[in-house]
Amino acid sequence: MLSGLDPSGGAGIQADIQAITSLGCHPLPVLTCLTVQDTRNVYGAEAVDAGLIRRQLECLADDTPIHAIKTGALGNAAVVEVLVEFLNRHRGIPVITDPVIKAAGGGDLADDHLIDAMKTQLFPLAEMITPNGVELALLGNSDDPDIAVDHLLAGGCRSVLATGGHGTGDRIINTLYSQASTPQHWEIERVGGEYHGTGCTLAAAISAGRAAGLSARAAIAQAQNYVQRAILSALEVGKGQPVPDRGIAWRS
Repeated sequence: MLSGLDPSGGAGIQADIQAITSLGCHPLPVLTCLTVQDTRNVYGAEAVDAGLIRRQLECLADDTPIHAIKTGALGNAAVVEVLVEFLNRHRGIPVITDPVIKAAGGGDLADDHLIDAMKTQLFPLAEMITPNGVELALLGNSDDPDIAVDHLLAGGCRSVLATGGHGTGDRIINTLYSQASTPQHWEIERVGGEYHGTGCTLAAAISAGRAAGLSARAAIAQAQNYVQRAILSALEVGKGQPVPDRGIAWRS
């Protein structure tokens, strides 16, 4: 996985490592950016050198099979370009992209150059992108989810899992849109409030399912159930949002 470091341990690469390990896979973590962050917001971020990331990816691919890739915060457009070069040389790996743009507290994690690079270069290579409501509106240039999804699919996305965790109502509805089939919905009970790192956790859990050989739809169902259980035992880490207990599957 390629993700940023959240020093609160609530999101980013630590969330990915915990979720992927908990679901029985071995993570290969590549750090893309360092953040100043707590459970309330992001206050700053600096990208890791793209050349170093290129060397890490080449080194890993030379040594071990890679069964899926999950991306989170990517730091800058140069990191996207390195990843795209890698994916073009290693076709067939399922890529699950969590298009991280803003923290829940409103802090920015992507500038216009990074967003453009993701939309034009990375999204067409990803098996699935997993935007929340805010990200979907920004990326799809519309506050209407259906129109935003249409824009993304027309722009080259293969499938879009529009997540409903930031919405309202008694049920969270996650909807998978694709080029080839009618939308498919998954519903779970909404547990009050918002939680730090749920988007990271969901995308990482989907990538673990794909790495283990599940179909995309089966991986989504497994990941959604896992996230719900992690939320039900969430941890009060700081003064902001609670953190899902991603170790829950280890203790089941």
